Parts: sequence; structure tokens; C-alpha cells
Amino acid sequence: MQKIIRIGTRDSELALWQAKKVQSLLEELEYTTQIVPIKSTGDIVLDKPLYELGVTGIFTKNLDIAMLNGDIDIAVHSMKDVPTVLPEGIVQAAVLKRANYNDILVLKDNEEFMAQPEGVIATSSLRRKAQWLNRYPTHKVEDLRGNVNTRLQKVIDNEWNGAIFAAAGLERIGKRPSGAVNLSWMIPAPAQGAIMITALAEDDFSLDACNQLNDVDTETCTTIEREFLNRLEGGCTAPIGALAYINEVDKELVFKGVLLSRDGKKKIEVSKKVPIGKHKFVAKDCANYIIEKGGKLIIMEDLGIEKEFSIFSTKKLSEAQKKLLPTKVHVEDSDFIKIRYNRIAPKIVKEGIENVILTSKNGVEALLNNFSSDELQFKNIYCVGRRTKKLIEQKIGKVAHSERNADRLAKYLANEIKGKEVTYFCSDLRLDTLPTKLSESNIIVHEIEAYKTMYSPAKVDDKVNGVLFYSPSTVESYMQENEADKLAFCIGETTAKEAAKYFKEVKTAKLPTVESVIELVNTHFVKE
Repeated sequence: MQKIIRIGTRDSELALWQAKKVQSLLEELEYTTQIVPIKSTGDIVLDKPLYELGVTGIFTKNLDIAMLNGDIDIAVHSMKDVPTVLPEGIVQAAVLKRANYNDILVLKDNEEFMAQPEGVIATSSLRRKAQWLNRYPTHKVEDLRGNVNTRLQKVIDNEWNGAIFAAAGLERIGKRPSGAVNLSWMIPAPAQGAIMITALAEDDFSLDACNQLNDVDTETCTTIEREFLNRLEGGCTAPIGALAYINEVDKELVFKGVLLSRDGKKKIEVSKKVPIGKHKFVAKDCANYIIEKGGKLIIMEDLGIEKEFSIFSTKKLSEAQKKLLPTKVHVEDSDFIKIRYNRIAPKIVKEGIENVILTSKNGVEALLNNFSSDELQFKNIYCVGRRTKKLIEQKIGKVAHSERNADRLAKYLANEIKGKEVTYFCSDLRLDTLPTKLSESNIIVHEIEAYKTMYSPAKVDDKVNGVLFYSPSTVESYMQENEADKLAFCIGETTAKEAAKYFKEVKTAKLPTVESVIELVNTHFVKE
């Protein structure tokens, strides 16, 4: 006698519809089934927002327990409710072909309130709330809990302008109102619109049966979305959206992701397209992008795991750069170095130079302040720094070779142009590292003072915890007016070496960029 597959499900109308869908598909394949309704914590506790219940998987936990206890063989879930890490012994058995993944707005009256400052909508989802407030910052968002029917009734009973629902849920049970607005701009929850079936890892019979229902494209896309969520450490505690879909025309997999602060004031988005079959690192790359742009700090801030902190930047920061820091970090900044470009004799460049060295953007700007791009016909340009390289290639010409710091560039040139000559466009204040090492390799160095570096220090308040440095000169400028009694965050090894002469604790950024120095501050801040 064939085994009866007991299908576990929540007992809401939507959950039962999904379970019956799985049941009908299995019975078409001539399997015998039985539906077993089980209440979940999320159905029982309706007086708190989901994120305040303190656990992930509140809609799946009781089904997991029933399966592990042997009361059911498989469980049917709205995939967006399933934690990204399943309990030990339980595995994903199948994902059905995805339905509508969009969010929709069910209206009380009409859409006119969207253009008004005092609209009120309802949702229990942090993701939906944050995206709505990001788009409509003056609106108010009320909490909305319960099953689909309960929530629809609450829209009628309350003075809200509308409420946000998952389109698939309403469409599956035939209750999508005709006037509902499709929120195509709102990035859905990872795996929204998909149905997942889980089973015990050792239950080969149920796994074989369910495998026949699996939709490969949906499985691929939802796996990417859930990995993105997992890498951002989301779950129900952070407003995270993710959507992957396959563009059959262009044979591409398209991914969109978003992370927001709970109040919607901060938002980091990412998008990526890759050829179908080359999607292995999409989730990882996109999650890393969000983290590098300050995503982890947004999550930590929302969880309230930050303390007051004050930093001082020895270079003016842009508003975008300041937003990469937690709101409780107090930021002050001032340009501790000012640049004055020198006049460079025309004959220096007109004579033609074979090998040129530029170690900063200031050197590039000094040249462009004296000459047009057409006049700067250098055969080989060697530089330090990614941004210096980018500026050179935008304004002057191709860079023959670049390195992260002067020491590494000197080592490279010692082998590449030994016995030749180089022209080094530098500041009146510069370290001896590069010219000294080149001279030791029998390379003749012609130093051209292209600009002057002038110290412009400011007195830093005693309450400041850390100082951001971007060059050895900023360290020297700082020391003219201040004590080395704080934490030094440095843009690179050369700057860190200079800071170490004075400061007890010095931290060095991974990349020579302002954003990397800020991330260094963030990392230290979170650890604290």
C-alpha cells in the first residue's frame, strides 16, 4: 500500500489554498495525500508587529516541530515567511512556479491621498513601511496584522487611506479588489509570490514526489534572493527587499536589492545583470555592495546597538559620505591641507618627457592648471592610487602602471625602467621614499615642484574619539595644534606610518579611498 503524504499547513484561507494546490498537483501524479492544518505563532499572537515577537520563522516554527515529531510528512509555506536557514534535518523539497511577486495597495477610497502630506496606510511589514516612508516621508504607517480576510476587513473598519498586501495572496483566493494599485516601484520581499515545500532530509519518498513539482527558474531566482537576505543578516528585523527574474529575450538574470532604515530615511539600492548560468556570485556581490555602502551600520543602528561617538575628518566630507556613518556619530570636518598650484615652465613639457610620475590628484590638477590636455604628451605615466589613475585617464591619457602606494611603485619602476630618467611632479612637502628608492636603482629623478602644500590646522575638541587622516601631511598639520590622544583612522600605509609616530592606536583602511576610511570607522564603531 502506497504511503499517504500528510501535508502540513497553517489553517488560514490562503495557507489552505496553497496546501490544496500542492495536494492537487501530487494527486495528479497519483500520490495519496492528506491535509493537516496546524496553527502558527504568527496566527495566534496578533497584537504585536512581527519584528517584536523576537523570533524568525514565526509562521513556520510549529510546522517544523510537527514534521520533526512525525505528525506531518511535508509542509507548505509562503516562501517569503521561511527563514533562510532551515532547521537541522529539514530541507527544501520543491518550489512551485512563482505567481505575481508585486506588492499592491488596497485603497479605502482613491489615490488622491498620495499627493497629500498627511496620508495614512497600514502594513505590518518593516520592508513595506520603510519603502513607503522613503517615497512618502510625511505619511503615517499603522500596524496591520491578521490573516488576509482580517486585514481586508480592517481596511474597511479604519480611517486609513489604504493598506499594502502581497498581490499573490489576494489573487490566489480571488479577493484582489478591482481598484488595487500595483506598487511596481516597491522591491518585494525575497521569494514573495513563491510557494515552498519542505520535508525531512531522510524522507526519500516525499522528496521524490515533491521534486516533480519543482520549477527550476523559480528555484534559481528565489535562492539568489534568499542568499542576499541571509548575507545581510536580515530576517524580520531589517527592511530588505530582493527580486531576481530571468529575462528570456536577453538571456539574462536580473537582480534588484534594497536595504533601508526602518524610518525610510536611509536607502541603499543595488542592481545587477548577468548571463543566465553565470549567477553564482550575484547574491554575494550585491550583498557586499550594500555592506560596503554602509548597510551593516543601518541594520545595527535600527537594532539600537550603537553608542555615542565623535569623529573629526581632516578633509571636508561630502553629504553622501557623511550619510555612510550612523546617525549617532557626531561628525566635524575641516581641510587641514590647502593647495596652491605653482607655475610650471612650458619648456618642461614641450621638450617631451618619456616617463612621468604622479602620486596624487593634486599633482594632476596642478599640471592641468598650467597646460591643456593636448600639451601633455607623455609617453609613460606612472601613478599612485585608483582615483589618481582615473583622473589621469579622463584628462591626460593612458596610465602605463599604477600602485597602491609610493613604496610599491618604486619597487615596480626599479625593475621596469632601471638606468632611465623620470620626471616626478610633486609637492614642496613630500616623502623621500620614492626618489630615494629610485635613485638607489640608478634611475635619474627630475623633481618638479608642481604645487605647494600649506598646513591649515584647526583645534579639535577633546570630546572627539577618532581622527580621519588622508596623507602624511594631514597628520603633520594636525600635530601643529593638537595632541595625539585619540584614535587615528588612516587612508593608507604611508599615512598610517606617519600617524604611528605620534598615536598609540592607528587603524589603516583596506583601500585608499575616503569611503574605505569611513568603513574603517564603522567597523570599529560596531565592535565597540
